Amino acid sequence: MFAAGMSPPAVARKLRVSRKSAYVWHKAWRTAGAEALVSKGPGGPPCRLNAAQVERLEAALDA
Repeated sequence: MFAAGMSPPAVARKLRVSRKSAYVWHKAWRTAGAEALVSKGPGGPPCRLNAAQVERLEAALDA
């Protein structure tokens, strides 16, 4: 979208994210190109559930 000339506020509206996020992405894109925008995986702290708890959760969600 940035390469097509879309402004950070327009990107924010289209993707339904904050303008601040769009400006951060735009700066990263200008600095390092599209590779800077590749997902680095989920954010936040690691899951605190053990393997058995994860299995029970998955089973409950599947039900």
